[in-house]
Amino acid sequence: MERLRQAQLQWQQLLSSESGRGWYMPPVAIPPKSASGSTDPPVHKIPGKRRTVIARHGPYQSEYHGISKGYQGNSIRTTKYTLISFIPINLFEQFHRAANLYFLFLVVLNWVPVVEAFQKEITMIPLVVVLTVIAFKDALEDYRRYRFDKKINNLVAKVYSGKQQGYVDQRWKDVRVGDFVRLSCNEIIPADMVLLYSSEPDGMCHIETANLDGETNLKQRQVVRGLADQGFEMTPEKFTSRIECESPNNDLSRFRGFMEHSNKMRVGLHNENLLLRSCTIRNTEEVVGIVVYAGHETKSMKNNGGLRYKRSKLERRLNVDVLWSVVLLFVMCLTAAIGHGLWLSGLKDPPFMIPDDTSPVLAGFYMFWTMIIVLQVLIPISLYVSIEIVKLGQIYFIQNDADFYNEWLDSTVQCRALNITEDLGQIQHLFSDKTGTLTENKMVFRRCTIAGVEYPHEDNARRLELYEEQDWDDEALPASLRKPRPRMQSLSCNSATSMNSHTPCDPEPGHQGDPQDTPSPRHAAFSSRMEKEVLPDPLLLLKLNTLSSPELPLLDGGGDASLEITYIVDFFLALAVCNTVVVSVPQQKQHTLQIPDVPRTPLKSLEDLKLLFQRFGIPRFTSISPSGAETSPGGNNPTRFAQRIFSRTSAVPPPSMWMDARGEEPQAAGSRAEQAGGGAEWVEVGPVYEAESPDEAALVHAARAYGCTLRARTSGQLVTELPGIGRLPVPLLHVLPFDSTRKRMSVVVRHPLTGEVVVYTKGADSVIMDLVAPPKGDAQTPEKHRDIRGETQRFLDEYAREGLRTLCIAKKVLEEEEYETWLKHHVFAETSIENREELLMESAQKLETGLTLLGATGIMDRLQEDVPETIEALQQAGIRVWILTGDKQETAVNIACACRLLRHSDRLLTANCSSKEACEVLLADLRAVIHSSRPGPGLEEKAGFTLVIDGQTLDWAVQDGLEEAFLELTQQCRAVICCRSTPLQKSQVVRLVRDRLGVTTLAIGDGANDVSMIQVADVGVGISGQEGMQAVMSSDFAVSRFKHLRKLLLVHGHWCYTRLANMTLYFFYKNVAYVNLLFWYQFYCGFSGATMTNYWVLIFFNLLFTSAPPIIYGILDKDVSADTLLQLPELYQAGQNSQAYLPSMFWFTMLDALYQSLICFFIPYLAYAGSDISVFSFGTPINTSALFIILLHQVIEGHTMTWLHGVVLLGSALFYFAFTLVFSVICVTCNSPANPLGIETRYMSDPVFYCVCALTTLLALLPRVLYRCVRNSLCPSDIVRGSLLDKLGLDERHARIQNWRDGRTHAGPLLTTTVTDPTLTGGHFTVCSANTRSVLS
Repeated sequence: MERLRQAQLQWQQLLSSESGRGWYMPPVAIPPKSASGSTDPPVHKIPGKRRTVIARHGPYQSEYHGISKGYQGNSIRTTKYTLISFIPINLFEQFHRAANLYFLFLVVLNWVPVVEAFQKEITMIPLVVVLTVIAFKDALEDYRRYRFDKKINNLVAKVYSGKQQGYVDQRWKDVRVGDFVRLSCNEIIPADMVLLYSSEPDGMCHIETANLDGETNLKQRQVVRGLADQGFEMTPEKFTSRIECESPNNDLSRFRGFMEHSNKMRVGLHNENLLLRSCTIRNTEEVVGIVVYAGHETKSMKNNGGLRYKRSKLERRLNVDVLWSVVLLFVMCLTAAIGHGLWLSGLKDPPFMIPDDTSPVLAGFYMFWTMIIVLQVLIPISLYVSIEIVKLGQIYFIQNDADFYNEWLDSTVQCRALNITEDLGQIQHLFSDKTGTLTENKMVFRRCTIAGVEYPHEDNARRLELYEEQDWDDEALPASLRKPRPRMQSLSCNSATSMNSHTPCDPEPGHQGDPQDTPSPRHAAFSSRMEKEVLPDPLLLLKLNTLSSPELPLLDGGGDASLEITYIVDFFLALAVCNTVVVSVPQQKQHTLQIPDVPRTPLKSLEDLKLLFQRFGIPRFTSISPSGAETSPGGNNPTRFAQRIFSRTSAVPPPSMWMDARGEEPQAAGSRAEQAGGGAEWVEVGPVYEAESPDEAALVHAARAYGCTLRARTSGQLVTELPGIGRLPVPLLHVLPFDSTRKRMSVVVRHPLTGEVVVYTKGADSVIMDLVAPPKGDAQTPEKHRDIRGETQRFLDEYAREGLRTLCIAKKVLEEEEYETWLKHHVFAETSIENREELLMESAQKLETGLTLLGATGIMDRLQEDVPETIEALQQAGIRVWILTGDKQETAVNIACACRLLRHSDRLLTANCSSKEACEVLLADLRAVIHSSRPGPGLEEKAGFTLVIDGQTLDWAVQDGLEEAFLELTQQCRAVICCRSTPLQKSQVVRLVRDRLGVTTLAIGDGANDVSMIQVADVGVGISGQEGMQAVMSSDFAVSRFKHLRKLLLVHGHWCYTRLANMTLYFFYKNVAYVNLLFWYQFYCGFSGATMTNYWVLIFFNLLFTSAPPIIYGILDKDVSADTLLQLPELYQAGQNSQAYLPSMFWFTMLDALYQSLICFFIPYLAYAGSDISVFSFGTPINTSALFIILLHQVIEGHTMTWLHGVVLLGSALFYFAFTLVFSVICVTCNSPANPLGIETRYMSDPVFYCVCALTTLLALLPRVLYRCVRNSLCPSDIVRGSLLDKLGLDERHARIQNWRDGRTHAGPLLTTTVTDPTLTGGHFTVCSANTRSVLS
């Protein structure tokens, strides 16, 4: 036991001392950079504003109130309004719209006596109706937000109370900065807290961020350094430390600050110490934290941006036409003003006018403003409200389309942007990510190469083919047919917890009798059967099983075979430990996840392995015995030798020294079985891995298939199991996480067999290959290293051609002095406040050099279902598809071939360069290749071009000076594939194409690296896949599969655009047609601003009588059926070219409205000429004819007629007749001074009235009907031809569609053209041929 205590003491000293990991930053630990030799501590400052946090009920309560005075409480309010502020704020927001301001101006203008046209109340009706409708909608939305806020604010958490000296239930809204909050398993975190205590060993805590970013895999958080090691007890009254941290911000991946203890010692605070609001505690029995951000200052609320707002292309066109309407209104009013002035000038004391002193010029000026009021309906105020209603209806039907439903995810399409549905029908360029977007993002270990030897894993390939043929993957089966998964019981959730803030925990069917505190089953991400089950390669398995042989015959030779064994062991050890996966065990009885008891390793095999690794370790291992160790003849005893291996440094205690959770010596398995659960049977169960990425999961499952199993993980320790050896502890010294700049991750561990400090690195081959170097040692080693590197590169190229994702595995053995030197710089980087990220990047890059290449892996990521058909349909629709991926060039091209982005007739143009000058030459050469390949006169062009460009070349191509050349080249290509591209490059390319070419762009992706391009594109689509919900939360639309894009664009996009375009033109048409009736009347009333109809009918005509039909048609009209649109993607091009709403269409509609207004006015005028008909009597047939013309015009322009359309059309007409008849009966003084009492009832009973209306309607609509008939008969558009197909029988329809398709050109052989940078060397790019065995399609 004395040796055990000494080992533990040395272990703690190693972690806390200056030469260890550097958990603390004592005042004199590291000298500042600026003054060498100075003993003053470095001053850590937080840039910009910062906040100080102290315990609310701690010893500094008097100081607390002064510090936290300006901090927000934890109550949230996402509502816009209150009962008092609703009316003023809502009106203020609505009057930000120019149309509402215009009509408010008309209302005010009508109150001016000299220009008054109508009764003051009547002029207010249109504006009041519009404002009321929108206000009612806003009130309903805000009330829903209010109810949600109330529910959240009233959740309960355990908060420390100074009065009661304990933790009490307290509502979330009462939590304040500085409060101590205690949470149990499955409880939601109420505010951003710094983690001070965890019941888990080493101060670990697991959280699930699904409520924040949609990711269901667990994340690890760590107690503030030093608190867990010191056995810190959470007593708020004794908490004397203070926290200095950055001001509230929305950066979820960064938290900077420090905790200063009473002894002035500072400990750095980082993102791993922060528990974010709305996340859920998992696999941890109890945690305690101190609140640093509350309410709207939390990072989750800072990121709550709500619905996205973008302006659609059609809306921009609409605004231009509204301006033209304003110009037209100005011309009409100016004409009336001039006419009125001239008319008055020609009169000499008329008896019918009251004489005044107003001059004709001034009277004309007044008449201009009067006519603005009379002709106000020319500006379609109801159009904006109708567009909002129509878009809500369109979104409703999109979200309820059964074809978008994903049974596995229980989700359908999400429409997060409510105002760009029509842009879905005008997409011209589509930018797509590859991994997780075109592919499943289910990474499956396919094959590997180790030490230059390739292991094809043919049995594993046949297994994957079997999965594809029979669709055995659990996730592809309906929920009713899937096997029940093992119950993922949280390992520390057996204690009773407050259910008020729990996440929903519905029990599985058949488990209704489970205790209520048992959490719901959780499905670990990236853990389907296809991903977990890997069939080992027989040869590789045979070599690895040599470790379990009673004798190691390979040791005697000391040749390449023995060296290969070390490479294989290190390769699989790297796969098992070089990751950040969280290990859990289903149905485990323990309360906490402890490091399992590590049984004694077979001593003879361990001794042989130690000698083997000593022999071929790079650099060679030099034994470091503990001080005071004695050498004796008995030193070669196997037991003594094993102890020396594990006790050679204080950081590696021997396996026999591991204690269980109670601090007792390990017991036999039988003893554990007797004690576990009070006599319950102890069953060995396999670990379950919660990985942050599918690549990590695939590699860990592959290592497990070969017996190299990761069994447990804590903050500083891993337990692995090696074949023939058993379980070994692996001290985890550092984790250098993956980032998109380095494109790799590393872990620093002490080798479980040799005790050396080893760096294991995995990453992209383009990066790792530049970091490997011949190891120091024997003279033969560099030559062997070059051979391994050459063979590995050859296999990497082969993997890429098969469409596999490649990763390189490497290692580096550090001398103790080298490690200590690096550690000092890394500790300073970890504890720095300023430039911490840059310092950590620099530290990682210093370590990851001179690596020894172990091997590489090929991971298969199969295509999603129907991806080839979807891309083919999108290309037929005229959409240029770009793939922006970070994968190798060969991998991306192979995927492009498999998904039919590349046709067999296409010619590939590859561009790789190393400088801007070379890039300029390359672009010119590629354009010359395209021009020289143009077919001659009379020849048909069958081959297209596809550009393949790597990330380095893309950097130069998007810079000033080369943008035009690059875009010109891409415009001549059918598709573009950008390889090795970074997230920043993706957004740069999308922005360049959108702005310079003026096209409508769509970007689709599934991960956080796609967020930037999704936000830049006109339409952003996120896929709710395996990498969380970052892309979905930043998108305008969200789908679950790439195939849904086909119907979303070709069907719903086409319908949405066509409907809104037709409805917008119809609104302009009916407003202009009706306003012109009033304008023509001015020629017969001296331009006096008088009207031939009563004011009520005039106001309600466009507002009520004719507003419902265009809304119904805008939601339900279908020019072509969904089946035809899917079978004939070419029909989508009508929306791309804006054929339904061109400027010419607008002016043609205006001319048609002008003609119809002339007919509608002058036919009744001529019919009643010479009669004694009154003014209002003359207006009755004009209004009625206008109603019939406008409604029937909608029928002619529409494409659908159902009972609902008929009811709305008929109802609008009946509503008009009912209103006018009732109005004429009861109106006595409501239209002063002229009251239409009994006029409508009289004339509507006259047969001549109906004859006039019928003749007027016929003559007005006859030209449009003739135009439609002639055009659709002589030169029908593709849309008309497609609509005619819907009227045919099923067999004839299929035959016509097949004939349509046969008209397209047939494909020829695939050609490849490679233009490379002369300064670069390498093999030519090979002909593309999709390998569907590795990229299952």
